[in-house]
Amino acid sequence: MTADEKVIAFHKLGQFLNNMSDDEFQTLALNVKNENPWFTEQNVRLALNGILDFLNEDKLRDWISRYTLPKKNKTIALVMAGNIPAVGFHDLLSVLISGHRAQLKLSSKDIILIQYIINQLFKIEPRFQDQIAITDRLKNFDAVIATGSDNTSRYFEYYFGKYPHIIRKNRTSVAVLDGHETVEELTALGRDVFNYFGLGCRNVSKLFVPADYTFDKLFESWSSYEPVIHHHKYCNNYDYQKSIQLVNRIPFLDNGFVMFQENKNLVSPISVIYYEYYNDEDALRSRLSDLSEKIQVRIGKKPWGTVPFGKGQFPRLSDYADNVDTMDFLSTV
Repeated sequence: MTADEKVIAFHKLGQFLNNMSDDEFQTLALNVKNENPWFTEQNVRLALNGILDFLNEDKLRDWISRYTLPKKNKTIALVMAGNIPAVGFHDLLSVLISGHRAQLKLSSKDIILIQYIINQLFKIEPRFQDQIAITDRLKNFDAVIATGSDNTSRYFEYYFGKYPHIIRKNRTSVAVLDGHETVEELTALGRDVFNYFGLGCRNVSKLFVPADYTFDKLFESWSSYEPVIHHHKYCNNYDYQKSIQLVNRIPFLDNGFVMFQENKNLVSPISVIYYEYYNDEDALRSRLSDLSEKIQVRIGKKPWGTVPFGKGQFPRLSDYADNVDTMDFLSTV
Protein backbone atom coordinates (compact mmCIF):
# COMPACT_ATOMS: atom_id res chain seq x y z
CA MET A 1 0.00 0.00 0.00
CA THR A 2 1.08 3.52 -0.67
CA ALA A 3 1.08 6.14 2.07
CA ASP A 4 -1.85 7.80 0.32
CA GLU A 5 -3.87 4.59 0.38
CA LYS A 6 -3.21 4.20 4.10
CA VAL A 7 -4.28 7.77 4.81
CA ILE A 8 -7.53 7.20 2.95
CA ALA A 9 -8.14 3.93 4.82
CA PHE A 10 -7.64 5.56 8.22
CA HIS A 11 -9.83 8.48 7.18
CA LYS A 12 -12.58 5.98 6.31
CA LEU A 13 -12.06 4.31 9.68
CA GLY A 14 -12.70 7.68 11.29
CA GLN A 15 -15.87 8.10 9.25
CA PHE A 16 -17.09 4.67 10.35
CA LEU A 17 -16.43 5.35 14.04
CA ASN A 18 -18.10 8.74 13.77
CA ASN A 19 -21.21 7.29 12.13
CA MET A 20 -21.53 4.20 14.30
CA SER A 21 -25.14 3.52 15.20
CA ASP A 22 -26.26 4.00 18.79
CA ASP A 23 -27.08 0.31 19.10
CA GLU A 24 -23.66 -0.78 17.89
CA PHE A 25 -21.90 1.69 20.16
CA GLN A 26 -23.98 0.61 23.17
CA THR A 27 -23.16 -3.04 22.52
CA LEU A 28 -19.47 -2.26 22.12
CA ALA A 29 -19.37 -0.06 25.24
CA LEU A 30 -21.12 -2.74 27.32
CA ASN A 31 -18.66 -5.41 26.22
CA VAL A 32 -15.72 -3.11 26.96
CA LYS A 33 -17.10 -2.24 30.40
CA ASN A 34 -17.65 -5.92 31.22
CA GLU A 35 -13.99 -6.53 30.41
CA ASN A 36 -12.78 -3.55 32.45
CA PRO A 37 -15.17 -1.73 34.82
CA TRP A 38 -13.04 1.43 34.67
CA PHE A 39 -13.89 1.73 30.97
CA THR A 40 -17.36 3.19 31.30
CA GLU A 41 -19.55 4.14 28.35
CA GLN A 42 -18.56 7.78 28.84
CA ASN A 43 -14.86 6.91 28.81
CA VAL A 44 -15.18 4.72 25.72
CA ARG A 45 -16.92 7.60 23.96
CA LEU A 46 -14.21 10.00 25.09
CA ALA A 47 -11.46 7.69 23.81
CA LEU A 48 -13.15 7.25 20.43
CA ASN A 49 -13.56 11.02 20.11
CA GLY A 50 -9.83 11.40 20.68
CA ILE A 51 -9.11 8.80 17.98
CA LEU A 52 -11.54 10.52 15.62
CA ASP A 53 -9.52 13.70 15.94
CA PHE A 54 -6.48 11.77 14.66
CA LEU A 55 -8.30 10.23 11.70
CA ASN A 56 -8.75 13.34 9.64
CA GLU A 57 -7.34 13.14 6.12
CA ASP A 58 -5.78 16.61 6.13
CA LYS A 59 -4.25 16.13 9.57
CA LEU A 60 -2.82 12.74 8.62
CA ARG A 61 -1.28 14.09 5.42
CA ASP A 62 0.25 17.06 7.22
CA TRP A 63 1.61 14.77 9.94
CA ILE A 64 3.39 12.30 7.69
CA SER A 65 4.66 15.04 5.36
CA ARG A 66 7.18 15.99 8.05
CA TYR A 67 8.96 12.64 7.82
CA THR A 68 10.86 10.62 5.25
CA LEU A 69 9.07 7.31 5.49
CA PRO A 70 11.32 4.23 5.42
CA LYS A 71 11.63 2.22 2.22
CA LYS A 72 12.31 -1.04 4.05
CA ASN A 73 9.44 -2.41 6.11
CA LYS A 74 10.21 -4.02 9.45
CA THR A 75 8.28 -5.73 12.23
CA ILE A 76 7.69 -3.54 15.26
CA ALA A 77 6.64 -5.17 18.53
CA LEU A 78 4.11 -3.09 20.44
CA VAL A 79 3.58 -3.76 24.15
CA MET A 80 0.42 -1.82 24.88
CA ALA A 81 -0.77 -0.32 28.15
CA GLY A 82 -4.32 -0.70 29.44
CA ASN A 83 -4.86 2.24 31.75
CA ILE A 84 -7.36 4.04 29.49
CA PRO A 85 -9.41 2.76 26.53
CA ALA A 86 -7.44 2.17 23.31
CA VAL A 87 -4.45 4.04 24.70
CA GLY A 88 -2.13 2.17 22.32
CA PHE A 89 -3.92 3.25 19.16
CA HIS A 90 -1.50 6.09 18.35
CA ASP A 91 1.44 3.67 18.38
CA LEU A 92 -0.43 1.29 16.09
CA LEU A 93 -1.35 4.11 13.73
CA SER A 94 2.26 5.31 13.67
CA VAL A 95 3.63 1.86 12.85
CA LEU A 96 1.12 1.19 10.07
CA ILE A 97 1.24 4.63 8.48
CA SER A 98 5.05 4.43 8.36
CA GLY A 99 4.80 1.17 6.41
CA HIS A 100 5.96 -1.28 9.06
CA ARG A 101 4.27 -4.41 10.36
CA ALA A 102 2.83 -4.35 13.89
CA GLN A 103 3.15 -7.29 16.26
CA LEU A 104 0.83 -6.51 19.16
CA LYS A 105 0.95 -7.64 22.77
CA LEU A 106 -2.34 -6.28 24.08
CA SER A 107 -3.01 -5.43 27.69
CA SER A 108 -5.43 -7.86 29.32
CA LYS A 109 -7.34 -4.77 30.48
CA ASP A 110 -7.92 -3.44 26.96
CA ILE A 111 -8.48 -6.15 24.38
CA ILE A 112 -12.04 -5.75 23.13
CA LEU A 113 -11.91 -2.11 22.02
CA ILE A 114 -8.55 -2.36 20.24
CA GLN A 115 -9.61 -5.55 18.47
CA TYR A 116 -12.88 -3.95 17.42
CA ILE A 117 -11.06 -1.01 15.86
CA ILE A 118 -8.59 -3.31 14.10
CA ASN A 119 -11.40 -5.49 12.73
CA GLN A 120 -13.12 -2.43 11.28
CA LEU A 121 -9.83 -1.38 9.69
CA PHE A 122 -9.55 -4.83 8.10
CA LYS A 123 -13.02 -4.46 6.60
CA ILE A 124 -12.11 -1.09 5.15
CA GLU A 125 -8.69 -2.15 3.85
CA PRO A 126 -8.08 -5.95 3.92
CA ARG A 127 -4.42 -5.51 3.02
CA PHE A 128 -3.78 -4.33 6.59
CA GLN A 129 -4.25 -7.95 7.66
CA ASP A 130 -0.71 -8.58 6.43
CA GLN A 131 0.61 -5.78 8.64
CA ILE A 132 -1.01 -6.59 11.98
CA ALA A 133 -0.53 -9.65 14.18
CA ILE A 134 -1.88 -10.01 17.72
CA THR A 135 0.10 -12.43 19.84
CA ASP A 136 0.71 -13.49 23.43
CA ARG A 137 4.38 -14.09 22.73
CA LEU A 138 6.48 -11.56 20.86
CA LYS A 139 9.10 -13.03 18.52
CA ASN A 140 10.92 -12.35 15.27
CA PHE A 141 10.67 -8.56 15.52
CA ASP A 142 13.11 -5.82 14.62
CA ALA A 143 12.27 -3.06 17.12
CA VAL A 144 10.07 -2.47 20.15
CA ILE A 145 7.77 0.18 21.53
CA ALA A 146 6.76 -0.80 25.07
CA THR A 147 4.61 1.17 27.48
CA GLY A 148 4.39 0.34 31.16
CA SER A 149 5.33 1.40 34.66
CA ASP A 150 8.69 2.16 36.23
CA ASN A 151 8.72 -1.45 37.47
CA THR A 152 7.86 -3.10 34.15
CA SER A 153 10.36 -0.87 32.35
CA ARG A 154 13.16 -2.79 34.07
CA TYR A 155 11.89 -6.01 32.54
CA PHE A 156 11.45 -4.29 29.19
CA GLU A 157 15.04 -3.08 29.32
CA TYR A 158 16.21 -6.61 30.13
CA TYR A 159 14.25 -8.35 27.39
CA PHE A 160 14.27 -5.68 24.69
CA GLY A 161 17.41 -3.68 25.39
CA LYS A 162 19.33 -5.25 22.50
CA TYR A 163 16.74 -4.08 19.97
CA PRO A 164 16.07 -0.52 18.81
CA HIS A 165 13.39 0.55 21.28
CA ILE A 166 11.20 3.13 22.91
CA ILE A 167 10.46 2.14 26.50
CA ARG A 168 8.02 4.33 28.39
CA LYS A 169 7.81 4.58 32.16
CA ASN A 170 5.42 6.19 34.65
CA ARG A 171 4.49 9.76 33.89
CA THR A 172 1.75 12.03 35.12
CA SER A 173 0.53 15.54 34.44
CA VAL A 174 0.39 18.68 36.53
CA ALA A 175 -1.50 21.95 36.51
CA VAL A 176 -0.08 25.33 37.43
CA LEU A 177 -2.51 27.87 38.90
CA ASP A 178 -1.89 31.55 39.58
CA GLY A 179 -5.02 32.16 41.66
CA HIS A 180 -6.75 34.29 39.03
CA GLU A 181 -8.41 31.51 37.07
CA THR A 182 -12.01 31.97 36.05
CA VAL A 183 -14.76 29.55 37.02
CA GLU A 184 -14.79 28.36 33.42
CA GLU A 185 -11.05 27.61 33.49
CA LEU A 186 -11.29 25.75 36.78
CA THR A 187 -14.29 23.77 35.56
CA ALA A 188 -12.31 22.81 32.46
CA LEU A 189 -9.41 21.75 34.69
CA GLY A 190 -11.80 19.28 36.29
CA ARG A 191 -11.91 17.38 32.99
CA ASP A 192 -8.13 17.02 33.11
CA VAL A 193 -8.50 15.55 36.60
CA PHE A 194 -11.60 13.35 36.37
CA ASN A 195 -11.67 12.10 32.77
CA TYR A 196 -10.85 8.37 32.83
CA PHE A 197 -11.03 8.63 36.65
CA GLY A 198 -7.52 10.08 36.62
CA LEU A 199 -5.94 6.87 35.30
CA GLY A 200 -4.16 8.38 32.28
CA CYS A 201 -0.65 9.82 32.15
CA ARG A 202 -2.23 13.01 30.75
CA ASN A 203 -4.50 13.30 33.79
CA VAL A 204 -3.58 15.94 36.35
CA SER A 205 -2.57 14.39 39.66
CA LYS A 206 -0.78 17.43 41.10
CA LEU A 207 -1.46 21.15 41.40
CA PHE A 208 1.10 23.91 41.85
CA VAL A 209 -0.59 26.85 43.57
CA PRO A 210 0.60 30.22 44.92
CA ALA A 211 1.42 30.48 48.61
CA ASP A 212 -1.78 32.32 49.50
CA TYR A 213 -4.07 30.05 47.47
CA THR A 214 -7.47 29.00 48.83
CA PHE A 215 -9.47 26.13 47.37
CA ASP A 216 -13.05 27.43 47.84
CA LYS A 217 -13.47 28.59 44.24
CA LEU A 218 -11.94 25.38 42.91
CA PHE A 219 -14.27 23.23 45.01
CA GLU A 220 -17.28 25.19 43.78
CA SER A 221 -16.14 24.92 40.16
CA TRP A 222 -15.81 21.15 40.40
CA SER A 223 -19.28 20.47 41.85
CA SER A 224 -20.49 19.08 38.49
CA TYR A 225 -18.00 16.21 38.77
CA GLU A 226 -19.60 14.84 41.94
CA PRO A 227 -21.19 11.85 40.09
CA VAL A 228 -17.70 10.30 39.84
CA ILE A 229 -18.16 9.06 43.42
CA HIS A 230 -21.02 6.82 42.29
CA HIS A 231 -18.66 4.58 40.33
CA HIS A 232 -18.03 1.68 42.70
CA LYS A 233 -14.32 1.24 42.01
CA TYR A 234 -13.62 4.98 42.32
CA CYS A 235 -15.70 5.13 45.52
CA ASN A 236 -13.78 2.20 47.00
CA ASN A 237 -10.52 4.03 46.33
CA TYR A 238 -11.91 7.22 47.86
CA ASP A 239 -13.04 5.43 51.04
CA TYR A 240 -9.73 3.59 51.32
CA GLN A 241 -7.57 6.68 50.84
CA LYS A 242 -9.69 8.69 53.26
CA SER A 243 -9.36 6.03 55.95
CA ILE A 244 -5.57 5.97 55.50
CA GLN A 245 -5.30 9.71 55.90
CA LEU A 246 -7.55 9.73 58.95
CA VAL A 247 -5.72 6.86 60.65
CA ASN A 248 -2.33 8.43 59.94
CA ARG A 249 -3.60 11.91 60.86
CA ILE A 250 -2.52 13.35 57.55
CA PRO A 251 -4.12 16.79 56.97
CA PHE A 252 -6.29 16.94 53.86
CA LEU A 253 -9.12 18.87 52.26
CA ASP A 254 -12.24 17.00 51.20
CA ASN A 255 -15.24 17.96 49.10
CA GLY A 256 -16.99 14.59 49.30
CA PHE A 257 -15.61 13.01 46.14
CA VAL A 258 -11.96 14.02 45.90
CA MET A 259 -9.34 14.87 48.52
CA PHE A 260 -6.51 17.39 48.36
CA GLN A 261 -3.29 16.73 50.21
CA GLU A 262 -0.18 18.89 50.40
CA ASN A 263 2.55 16.59 49.17
CA LYS A 264 5.84 16.94 47.29
CA ASN A 265 5.23 13.77 45.29
CA LEU A 266 3.85 13.87 41.76
CA VAL A 267 1.72 10.76 41.38
CA SER A 268 -1.29 10.75 43.67
CA PRO A 269 -3.63 7.81 44.33
CA ILE A 270 -7.02 7.67 42.63
CA SER A 271 -9.43 10.12 44.33
CA VAL A 272 -6.54 12.20 45.77
CA ILE A 273 -4.94 15.30 44.27
CA TYR A 274 -1.59 16.44 45.58
CA TYR A 275 -0.81 20.14 45.75
CA GLU A 276 2.34 22.13 46.36
CA TYR A 277 2.72 25.83 47.12
CA TYR A 278 5.20 28.04 45.31
CA ASN A 279 6.45 31.42 46.50
CA ASP A 280 7.90 32.95 43.34
CA GLU A 281 8.28 32.24 39.64
CA ASP A 282 11.96 31.39 39.82
CA ALA A 283 11.33 28.69 42.40
CA LEU A 284 8.44 27.33 40.37
CA ARG A 285 10.51 27.29 37.19
CA SER A 286 13.30 25.40 38.95
CA ARG A 287 10.88 22.91 40.49
CA LEU A 288 9.18 22.14 37.18
CA SER A 289 12.55 21.73 35.51
CA ASP A 290 13.63 19.21 38.15
CA LEU A 291 10.46 17.19 37.55
CA SER A 292 10.37 17.47 33.77
CA GLU A 293 11.36 13.84 33.13
CA LYS A 294 8.29 12.63 35.03
CA ILE A 295 5.74 15.14 33.72
CA GLN A 296 3.75 14.25 30.62
CA VAL A 297 1.78 17.50 30.26
CA ARG A 298 1.65 20.84 32.04
CA ILE A 299 -1.89 22.24 32.13
CA GLY A 300 -2.52 25.95 32.56
CA LYS A 301 -2.02 29.39 31.13
CA LYS A 302 1.18 30.41 29.40
CA PRO A 303 4.06 30.47 30.13
CA TRP A 304 3.59 27.66 32.66
CA GLY A 305 1.05 25.57 30.83
CA THR A 306 1.85 23.80 27.57
CA VAL A 307 -1.77 22.69 27.19
CA PRO A 308 -4.88 24.81 27.97
CA PHE A 309 -7.29 23.87 30.75
CA GLY A 310 -9.56 21.01 29.75
CA LYS A 311 -7.47 19.82 26.80
CA GLY A 312 -5.16 17.35 28.54
CA GLN A 313 -6.81 14.25 27.09
CA PHE A 314 -6.90 15.50 23.50
CA PRO A 315 -3.33 15.27 22.16
CA ARG A 316 -2.55 16.08 18.54
CA LEU A 317 -0.95 13.55 16.23
CA SER A 318 2.44 15.13 16.91
CA ASP A 319 2.05 15.13 20.71
CA TYR A 320 4.17 12.09 21.45
CA ALA A 321 4.21 10.24 24.76
CA ASP A 322 7.24 11.07 26.90
CA ASN A 323 8.19 13.65 24.24
CA VAL A 324 9.85 10.91 22.17
CA ASP A 325 9.03 11.30 18.48
CA THR A 326 7.60 7.91 17.56
CA MET A 327 7.49 8.65 13.84
CA ASP A 328 11.10 9.75 13.80
CA PHE A 329 12.05 6.51 15.53
CA LEU A 330 10.05 4.47 13.02
CA SER A 331 11.53 6.40 10.11
CA THR A 332 15.08 5.54 11.07
CA VAL A 333 14.78 2.15 12.80
